[in-house]
Amino acid sequence: MNITVNEDLKAYIDPLTSEEYESLERSVLNEGCRDALVLWGDLLVDGHNRYAICQAHGLPFQTVQSTLFKTIDDVHLWMIDQHLGRRSVSDFQRGVLALRKRQLVAERAARMHALQSQDASAPDANDQVDASPWEEVTSSNVPVVAQSLSSRDDLAKAARLSNSQMLLIEKIQKQAAPEVVAAVKSGVISINAAAAVSSLSTEDQVAAAAAGKEELKQAAKRVRDAKRKPREAASELAEQVTADSEGVDSTGDELQTLRKRVATLEAENASLRKQVLTLLEKRGL
Repeated sequence: MNITVNEDLKAYIDPLTSEEYESLERSVLNEGCRDALVLWGDLLVDGHNRYAICQAHGLPFQTVQSTLFKTIDDVHLWMIDQHLGRRSVSDFQRGVLALRKRQLVAERAARMHALQSQDASAPDANDQVDASPWEEVTSSNVPVVAQSLSSRDDLAKAARLSNSQMLLIEKIQKQAAPEVVAAVKSGVISINAAAAVSSLSTEDQVAAAAAGKEELKQAAKRVRDAKRKPREAASELAEQVTADSEGVDSTGDELQTLRKRVATLEAENASLRKQVLTLLEKRGL
């Protein structure tokens, strides 16, 4: 049997850790390769690790041909959905996969729209066609677009996460240095901490990651503290105004005095905010 392993497709989903691979290898050696490898033509779509283990130990395996795929995008989306449904996938990984799915769906919808605009007589997108793994997308084989993930609610639902978690993961994806991404993937720091650290400059992120787990946690704390100061200052201002206004007759000189006090406090707060923003800019926040 001729099976083609494409390295890009194999690496499309985060690889197993060494511990996970060893656990899978023990399972295959003890129980055999219970699940069939999924093929599209001769292209291996699912079961790369099991295939490698069976090849290394001369073990038999079964294969099944999928009829679901028309283009390589279908393969990618199927792989994503398979992993989104697995309990062993971490929250961060599910969020990343959901973001990847959103991008694929959006790109595929744009291509379909362009193709339909160019060829008003294009065949129905639901028509079944034979396609090789690397066939070009044309108006005759473009697949039906999956449900849009344009809203954060849809995105969070696909990843089985909260909206706030998805917001943090998006921030990490956009701003975090590779070293910080690696740390959150491996569980060294939480999603919340990684999102905070990603607010720093790339150089500061790399330095914190190189210093280890504790420094990453301290860096996240410093970012949170720096962002908390303006909110605390505003709260203190409100408390001071309330205290000054208690028991004051709202007429005559006392009212004028209160107004002047409020103006003074507002000016002090504005000055404090400016100082904090200057400090944040210097730190790259």
